[in-house]
Amino acid sequence: MSAAGPGFDDLGFARPDTDREARLGLPEVVYGPGKTAEQVAGVVASLLRANTGPVLATRIEAGVAEQVRAAVPGAEHDEQARLLTWRRAQPRAFRLAVVSAGTSDGPVAAEAAAVAEAVGLQVNRLRDVGVAGLHRLLAVRDELAAADAVVCVAGMEGALPSVVGGLVGCPVIAVPTSVGYGATFEGVTALLAMLSSCAAGISVVNIDSGFGAAMAAHRIALRSRR
Repeated sequence: MSAAGPGFDDLGFARPDTDREARLGLPEVVYGPGKTAEQVAGVVASLLRANTGPVLATRIEAGVAEQVRAAVPGAEHDEQARLLTWRRAQPRAFRLAVVSAGTSDGPVAAEAAAVAEAVGLQVNRLRDVGVAGLHRLLAVRDELAAADAVVCVAGMEGALPSVVGGLVGCPVIAVPTSVGYGATFEGVTALLAMLSSCAAGISVVNIDSGFGAAMAAHRIALRSRR
């Protein structure tokens, strides 16, 4: 039995922030790990009742996704992105390029792209254009130039955002991934490289946080629309 509070819904095990859409332009997003399927479903149902925009649940594995979809109908599940979406937003005129350095970075890039599409951004996915073969990146230079913002996803030494940041004038959001051998320290090397980039003005999110990058792009899109 839920009880309404000042801007939240008290479910006993969770208190969904039902006012977040009014404040930030998007309902609270549900983080799946650590929650049971029943808990995810309960929070999602609360957010759907209280809001009109898209409701997302992130990092949802296939088995849990099926249980949640059975309890709360109407969801789309992107298995690679591990994303459940209800009430996808209508596309708006904001073009986001999601650029990944290697195939191993694909799941993080998929999360960034799927979340961005779910909240209404127009996404162009540019895969496997890492700097070890720079000609691959230069081959999509026109597509990068057409974007309103770029999300760069890279592991190893994390060089891709520095190169992209020197090619485009739009916001660049860098995502370090935990891809790489021992001295990459599960993404710490890429994180530090991106924070130390010589391409001025790059924003950097947490390791493997495709979701965080998509939300950064969403905030930029909200302001650019105004």
